[in-house]
Amino acid sequence: MDQKGETLSTPAFRPKDWYEVSVPTTVVAALVKHKVYPDPFFGTNLRTFPGVTYPIGANFSNIPMQPDSPFIIPWWYRKEFVLPASFKGKSIWLNFGGINYRANIFLNGKQLAKSDDVAGAWRNYEFNITDAALMGKPNVLAVQVFSPTDTDLAITFVDWNPAPPDKNMGLFRDVDITTSGPVALRYPAVVSKVDSPANDKAHLTITALLKNAANHPVKGTLKGRIEKVEFSQEVELGAGESKDVAFTSEQFPQLNIDHPRLWWPAQMGKPELYTLNLEFNLEGKVSDRAEEKFGIREVKSEVLAANRRLFSINGKNVLIRGGGWSPDMMLREDPQRLRDHFLVQPTRHDQAK
Repeated sequence: MDQKGETLSTPAFRPKDWYEVSVPTTVVAALVKHKVYPDPFFGTNLRTFPGVTYPIGANFSNIPMQPDSPFIIPWWYRKEFVLPASFKGKSIWLNFGGINYRANIFLNGKQLAKSDDVAGAWRNYEFNITDAALMGKPNVLAVQVFSPTDTDLAITFVDWNPAPPDKNMGLFRDVDITTSGPVALRYPAVVSKVDSPANDKAHLTITALLKNAANHPVKGTLKGRIEKVEFSQEVELGAGESKDVAFTSEQFPQLNIDHPRLWWPAQMGKPELYTLNLEFNLEGKVSDRAEEKFGIREVKSEVLAANRRLFSINGKNVLIRGGGWSPDMMLREDPQRLRDHFLVQPTRHDQAK
């Protein structure tokens, strides 16, 4: 396609012979849904897809694509949308949950990000689009995606779940738009230290990221609450600055919790949970808030003789058990499939009860 992102991301552009899709979807998943290609799970259909010339059983993730593969070139996603009137006067954020593997991103004729910066399958991306977004008019988002190369640290498959010919290029997780006040609050987290073996005291560290969408410095208060425990601190942010803020148990003694309800794995106890509430206040108004469930626990590991590794939780040794699992080859999300794979089914004896 000869058109540039500055053109594709305007209402004047009229898509022709494009495929209508719902995000999240990879490129090959969309083409299979439109029956451009057959069901890759039936027989040897996968071997009929263009670019699938690698040896059977080989790891295609680590093999270069053929020069004539239709997926060695970038593909475009395009979306027209109108923002609700309730967004007026707020900071507006564009969020990408997962892009594989690189992307150029355009909004309303302007480039938000380049593929040099948007690279990595397992990263989240968030852009402040307050100034670029249009209220009461159509907005147009255009995303040019590139497949990973054989040397990129991307999504790797094995022989019992082979990689599709596009190496899962595309927007494989949700894309959404959120709002906040001048400062957004992101990624609240709690790190626990537990005094073992008594387990009668826990020391918490709370962290969060604050992002100033304003083009001027701001000063406000980050407040937190865990049940009856409250804490706060003043925070200054420069224009457009993002800053990680922490509450430590050394600075805030109330984060030293007596007789905590500990989180335990199955067969060792109850997985107790607490709720963390955070909010950032500016001039007496809540700019943004977040809520996060967490468990108070401390996981450690050590290497023993013969390179054996021992894990412990809250001072008690634990045997880590696991199993092999793989997502859908084309990363299609199916809640029923996940339930079938992960939920424990009751036995006949349990059902009889």
